[in-house]
Amino acid sequence: MLGFSAFALVACQSTPDTQPVAYPQPVAEPQPAPTAVAAPAPVPSNSAALDQTVAVVPPAKGVPAKYAAFSGIWAGQLNGMYDGKLAVLTVSQGGQVTVSYAWGDLADNKPGVADGSGRIAGNTLKLGRLPNGADITATMPSPGTLSVTYALAGQTYTGAFVRVSQ
Repeated sequence: MLGFSAFALVACQSTPDTQPVAYPQPVAEPQPAPTAVAAPAPVPSNSAALDQTVAVVPPAKGVPAKYAAFSGIWAGQLNGMYDGKLAVLTVSQGGQVTVSYAWGDLADNKPGVADGSGRIAGNTLKLGRLPNGADITATMPSPGTLSVTYALAGQTYTGAFVRVSQ
């Protein structure tokens, strides 16, 4: 019995042959380089710019779809070179509208904005004369597109506009 106790004692006091196991450290995943966030491009000073407070009021439920389709902000070019933006702000059940129209450099006219009102008949929106003296007609040949005619000081400009926001 004494021999067994001595063996057990020696076994308890002996050092293990193995070294502590070193586990590999995790390798960090490569991180993508930070991407630069592009600032919005500045609007050229000769471009059409609506007042930032312009707000389109969604048409009420009783407004016929053919009238409601005109609601929103539309943008395009007249004669392929003159920027224009038409914001149809409100549309009533009877087709009456309120608008804000912005133009960029237009012949001898510097950029500006004019508010007005008009009426939709069929697929055509006819505005009353704007304070700057312009007459505007916008016909919707297909959903999401307006054919705009802008007449001012004996000159007539035409172009296609598309809806850019509701």
